[in-house]
Amino acid sequence: MKTNYFILILSLTLLLHSCAQEKEELTIKDPRFHLKTVDPDNENLAFYWKDDNGNKINTFTNLEKHLKLKDQKLNYAMNGGMYLKDHSPQGLYIENGRIIKALDTVQKAFGNFYLQPNGVFGIQKNGKAIIQSSTAIQIEDLKYATQSGPMLVIDGKIHDAFNEGSKNVHIRNAVGILPDGKLLFALSKEKINFYDLATFFKKQNCKNALYLDGYVSRVYDLDNNIKQMDGNFGVLIAVYK
Repeated sequence: MKTNYFILILSLTLLLHSCAQEKEELTIKDPRFHLKTVDPDNENLAFYWKDDNGNKINTFTNLEKHLKLKDQKLNYAMNGGMYLKDHSPQGLYIENGRIIKALDTVQKAFGNFYLQPNGVFGIQKNGKAIIQSSTAIQIEDLKYATQSGPMLVIDGKIHDAFNEGSKNVHIRNAVGILPDGKLLFALSKEKINFYDLATFFKKQNCKNALYLDGYVSRVYDLDNNIKQMDGNFGVLIAVYK
């Protein structure tokens, strides 16, 4: 009887755990977006700009080739922020602990990047992901980093410059950090305004979320058989196996 009772309790525990996981997964399903959760503690996540010969990678095709030379396989990729005309990063860029481009501290200028506060998405040297406003970030702790803007969610609050019902709509991609420390990447399938994009991340209980880029945005998601190969970017964020 004790054995049967133990098996029953174990079965109920596993069932409840399974239901909880399913519920958690359902909270981040939204037909408006291509969505991906990434666990930086257990997945290989890195940022890329140039290959080993100093050539800009720019495309998912080139990124595939670059990783293949290292006996690695591209599993997921997204463009990682705004870039200048020469496809160099706009603002801070850190790769493998090396500061390749300094933090942009300009407070007033034209464009989404300068809608204050802007922010930095980074991976710390301890492997933890971080999103913070550019004025608060501690860059010496970062292994990877890309600066973009504006911040969408700041300490649990939607950026106060965003207006509900705004007609300023574009295809947009962004990243947030879930309460469990996992990353949530989103690329809108249709044009969306900043308020609705920020609201999505807030509803997922992301304390901080950062806008990455606009209509040029693309995604590569091998697990979901999505390969949007026509983009030409600056920084690329990738998960590889």
